[in-house]
Amino acid sequence: MNLISIIPMSHIDLSVNLCSIPLANPTILASGILGTTKAFLKRVAENGAGAVTIKSISTEPREGHKNPTVITFEAGMLNAVGYSNPGVGAAAREFSNLQDINAPVIASVIGMQKGDFVRVVEGLSGSQFSAIEIPLSCPHTPGFGLLAGQGTPEATFAITAEVRKVTRLPIFVKLSPNIPEICTIAKAAEDAGANAITAVNSMGPGMIINIEAQRPVLSFKVGGVTGDALRPIAVRCVYDLYKAIKIPIIGVGGISTGRHAIEMMMAGASAVGIGTGVYYRGIDVFKKICDEMTQWMEENGIDNVNKIVGVAHD
Repeated sequence: MNLISIIPMSHIDLSVNLCSIPLANPTILASGILGTTKAFLKRVAENGAGAVTIKSISTEPREGHKNPTVITFEAGMLNAVGYSNPGVGAAAREFSNLQDINAPVIASVIGMQKGDFVRVVEGLSGSQFSAIEIPLSCPHTPGFGLLAGQGTPEATFAITAEVRKVTRLPIFVKLSPNIPEICTIAKAAEDAGANAITAVNSMGPGMIINIEAQRPVLSFKVGGVTGDALRPIAVRCVYDLYKAIKIPIIGVGGISTGRHAIEMMMAGASAVGIGTGVYYRGIDVFKKICDEMTQWMEENGIDNVNKIVGVAHD
């Protein structure tokens, strides 16, 4: 290491501009983790997140799957929560005023048909969200994002285009790592008016069996795989997407350290989503990741985090 190249931490800039949304740093609370109430979002923002995403909202209330819904294993986590949420009416009331949250808030919207996505977006239109994320895949909840989850660019285009008609907010389309042609799907979303791609959702489904009970551990039997096991897949997806589309990418999957975040950004992500990292390192994982990124950048003579985006490409 060249000691002369060390940059003081006070001169290192972690801020990013994501689809004209200013973020103090590139870390984003991923959907499904702590985003159930305004109070939780505020706590996450206070613990350093550059942006926060609410738990996915459907047209009607959903109980989700019965417990147990989450289990950890040697290389990550398996979850089958089943999109439990209070429905768009209750969510609109809960998130009606977001002014005291010191970070942009992203709404996650789910549906089984094109019209479902539209109705939820319209129902949340009175809130002060900064962007709309639409997950078009789910490995553990039959029917949600099914068409896009099967890998059809036509379905992705159709859903994205319908949402584009009813909102001026930036649209982030969240894709599955299970799609063989993820770049083709992402290009369809881009062509339909998406402003960014979130890559990726959980992979799978996977299963863990309790050999004493002789039964699958999760009540739904199968669940989405997240955490360390997902990260190499997510990095590869982001790397491929960076070469295929022009819109920004939010890299998600197994990020729990500053090095993980830097790796994902070098693959091509403009920002990074943190989910299971909250479980492993606590609610202040966002501050920890930012501190670790700052230290690495200081030691490597990089003063602006945007300079590392895509540098792993030839």
